[in-house]
Amino acid sequence: MLNASGVEAMKLEVKRIGNSTGLILPKELVGRLKLDQGDWLHVTENNDGTLHLSPYDPTFEKGMKIAEKAMKTYRNALAELAK
Repeated sequence: MLNASGVEAMKLEVKRIGNSTGLILPKELVGRLKLDQGDWLHVTENNDGTLHLSPYDPTFEKGMKIAEKAMKTYRNALAELAK
């Protein structure tokens, strides 16, 4: 089903799972997101009250950018240490 913006939308039911509450993700969505059991999803609440659900971890991405900058800056020193 497409929403008003032309983006695919799905309706998920909130269910009781043991003593917790959860969502059951359809197999097709799990496949598209390349998820496995035990993986984490990140939820971002937008200013308009909508939610963005993604396997993308913004904290990890920020850390990787810092690491890449450090590796570029200290390339020669890292090459020497690798010998």
